[in-house]
This record gives sequence, C-alpha cells and structure tokens, in this order.
Amino acid sequence: MTWDTHFYNRDTWNKEISNFEEKSAIAQKLAMRLTNDDIVGAGSGSTCFLTLQAIADRCEAENINVTLIPTSREIEMVCAFLNLPMASLLEKRPDWCFDGADEIDSDLRLIKGRGGALFREKLIMSAAKQAVIIADKTKLVEKLGQKFPIPVEVVPDALNLVKEQLEDLLSPKAIHLRLAEKKDGPVVTENGNFLLDISLDTIEKGTEKIIKSIVGVVESGLFEGYNPEIVSG
Repeated sequence: MTWDTHFYNRDTWNKEISNFEEKSAIAQKLAMRLTNDDIVGAGSGSTCFLTLQAIADRCEAENINVTLIPTSREIEMVCAFLNLPMASLLEKRPDWCFDGADEIDSDLRLIKGRGGALFREKLIMSAAKQAVIIADKTKLVEKLGQKFPIPVEVVPDALNLVKEQLEDLLSPKAIHLRLAEKKDGPVVTENGNFLLDISLDTIEKGTEKIIKSIVGVVESGLFEGYNPEIVSG
C-alpha cells in the first residue's frame, strides 16, 4: 500500500531554478551515463533535482534498473516520489556519484554545503568509485571563496571553542553562525548540528585538514583532493 499524498511533484523546487536550460542539458548528459544495475550516489541541489527526473524518465523508457543512495532527506523524498529504488551506504557502495557545487577552482577544489548536507555529500563522494560534479558556468571561479564562505558543521556544544580555534588557526575575515529563514535560531543540519560560515582572504591548499583538526568540527564544505570529473552544459 502506498501513500496517496506526496510533498513533491515534477515542478517542485524551493525556488525558481536559475540557468534552467543549461542545467536541464547537464541532467540529460548524466542520465545517459546510466548502465543497468548501477548504484549511484545522488547529490543535492537544483541540477541534481533535474538529473533525478531525467534518470527516472530513462529508467522507465528503457527498463533500466538503478539504485540511488541519497545525500539528504530532501533527495530521499524526491527519489521516493519518482519511484527510484534507494539504499544506504550500510547496504551498498556507489559505482559513481553526482553532485553539485557552489564554487569550483582550476585545481578542482570545491566549496559545497549551502544546503547543509555537506557531511553526507562528502561521505558518499569518498565512498564512490567515481565522482562527477555537475555545474553550470556560474560555479567556475578563478579564486575559491570569492562568492561563498566555507560552511563548517559543528557540534552545538563546541560552537565557541571551534570559533576560537578557527580564528587562531586561519584568521578569517568573518565567521557567522548560519541562521534559519523560516524558524527562530540557527540552521540545524540533518545530523542535529550547527553551521558556521567562514570567509577567508585566501584559501590555501591544506585548509581542509586544518579545519578538520579542530575538536568539535564534524565536517567542512571545502573539498580538496577528490579530483572529480566536471560535467557542464
């Protein structure tokens, strides 16, 4: 027995999708990568949302079997609506994964995590045999951090300690606790943690390791050394 009510439909997204035509073209490219019985890590963001739609269409049209491992509750809901089978990392390892990015530099370093799913995104990318980052032209930057700060997921009790350590180790221009827009107080991640957004003048190589060395940091949205394939429109 299935539910009659769904919170998603094919036109549902939390806001208007920018660069829609380019993102739709990227989604079609990704869907054509599917082979039968693929296990695929499914990332978050508007381009990933469109990609899941394209994957569902191809699976139905060509009778392709695929298993998705979502990076967030949101993507779980989308997969459920599209009748795409799901699994967890406890059950299966991804053959490949796709995800978006907020910024990408020439060294293939990424800033991710504006949606707050950075921990699971990095976990699935680490587990996948191949990582694909799907990005429209607005995500390519000459200098990492020029548009977005680095999100840092922090255990709530460690908030002050982490802020102090970040200031000592990295001398950031600014550190802000990310506040929610439709609830009082801070954004709460799917792991029940808070997010600090840190702005740096320059993001040197090795910054990710420095951030992760601080007790109380769960994960950072700085991705270094993953060497993903970039697919654009």
